[in-house]
Amino acid sequence: MTLGQSLSLSLVGLEGQLVTVEVDIADGLPGYTLLGLPDAALTESRDRVRSALVNCSEPWPNRKVTVSLSPAWLPKSGSSFDLPIAVALLAAQQLIPDEQSRKVLYLGELALDGHIRGVRGVLPSLIVAHKAGITSAVVPWANRIEAQLMSEMTIIPMQHLSQLLRWLRTGEREEFVELALVSPIQESIYDFADVAGQAPARLAAEVAAVGGHHLLLTGPPGAGKTMIAQRLPGILPELTREESLEVSAIHSIAGGLSTRSPLANDAPFVAPHHSATRVAMVGGGSNAIRPGACSLAHRGVLFVDEAPECDSGVLDSLRQPLESGSITIARAVGTISYPAHFLLVLAANPCPCGKFSGRGRNCICTSQQVRRYLGKLSGPLMDRIDLRVQVDPLSRVELSGPDLGEGSAEIRKRVVRARARAFDRFASESWSTNSEISSRALRTTYQPERSAMNFLHAELDRERITARGLHKIMRTAWSIADLDGHIRPTLADTQLAYTLREGVES
Repeated sequence: MTLGQSLSLSLVGLEGQLVTVEVDIADGLPGYTLLGLPDAALTESRDRVRSALVNCSEPWPNRKVTVSLSPAWLPKSGSSFDLPIAVALLAAQQLIPDEQSRKVLYLGELALDGHIRGVRGVLPSLIVAHKAGITSAVVPWANRIEAQLMSEMTIIPMQHLSQLLRWLRTGEREEFVELALVSPIQESIYDFADVAGQAPARLAAEVAAVGGHHLLLTGPPGAGKTMIAQRLPGILPELTREESLEVSAIHSIAGGLSTRSPLANDAPFVAPHHSATRVAMVGGGSNAIRPGACSLAHRGVLFVDEAPECDSGVLDSLRQPLESGSITIARAVGTISYPAHFLLVLAANPCPCGKFSGRGRNCICTSQQVRRYLGKLSGPLMDRIDLRVQVDPLSRVELSGPDLGEGSAEIRKRVVRARARAFDRFASESWSTNSEISSRALRTTYQPERSAMNFLHAELDRERITARGLHKIMRTAWSIADLDGHIRPTLADTQLAYTLREGVES
């Protein structure tokens, strides 16, 4: 028999499909043919596989070799097919048991000396394989930590092709001590105790953490906008196992697990530069469609400093994921959806020179320049922002005061208690946070008190808020009510939510 098989997986976004790697060795002129819509990296696998086998003292067939990746209609990309091709090739030469090669998923890139290098997307590949009924997988040693998160499968990490072949032939392998799946203790260097003053901005950050509300901080340079945004993930609740798996899977595809531990259960913080392009913000690419900043910030915080300096259309590209919690990217190679449920924090100076304040002190900008500068944040985008807070310059008294502000640990305890109230209230619903309450539910089951609704309807009649703004204020009022322990948002809760959104006293 000159036919060998092995199993691999082609990943498209967070979804994928099992790929059967078939190798046929036939008489004829020596040659190597790869079928199944491979990309350039996969086409080059021939030389990597050949050198790895020869350097491991394994024979390379001096005959006609045909490698087929099925299903043939599915485009294949990446170097993770190196290992399954090598296994199928050896199985076709009857050098390893064919039964073992057909039951195990293989992922890994081969170095020329036979070492198995790490690849992207191991965790989402294992999740897809588990759903398809695969129980065992061979993965690169470099990916063993993220692979262990799939505790439902038998994970076999390998460092070298010779180790894998010894296991396939004899069942023996080096003892692998599984790491304890304990999340690393995150000692953040960012604590709200470092933020002097700024009571309105601190309150807005706490309310945003409770309900997942989007936040705009406006103020002159040095007032503390970036400090507050950096400390926001520290008061968010820890991720659940399902959420942590989802976040780690996205970062695995993007190759970001070198900076973020796969076992981390803290909310991610992503801060792209204001010169980032639309593709960098929402994701994309010509060959492989990779997640952008909004997906990398899934279940966490996406912070854009100097927001008015972003190129036209970059921030507006976030309008769809802000509403739906996912981003759909259509390219010639296909259409992919990535989750993008994030908390957006924007920071902006009040004018081009940055010195404008309520008193207009030291500002050299004209009123037209100020309007044009802030007008770069489009109306439809601003309508999706729940909280808009003015961050004023600090006084000498606030900076020299000996008392530190409340720390992140105390604020986080309140946020966790408030989220627990919301979780219990929405036990029978399809959402879990206040920012996700549907418009229909707000008009029926989750209305604030009558006096609060009368206040909102009056503001709507005066055209001070839009219909979307009314619903945003109601959702924010629920978060404030959860912080204060109210069963239903009161008039005071709703007025505070209105003030935080509109930036004016009610």
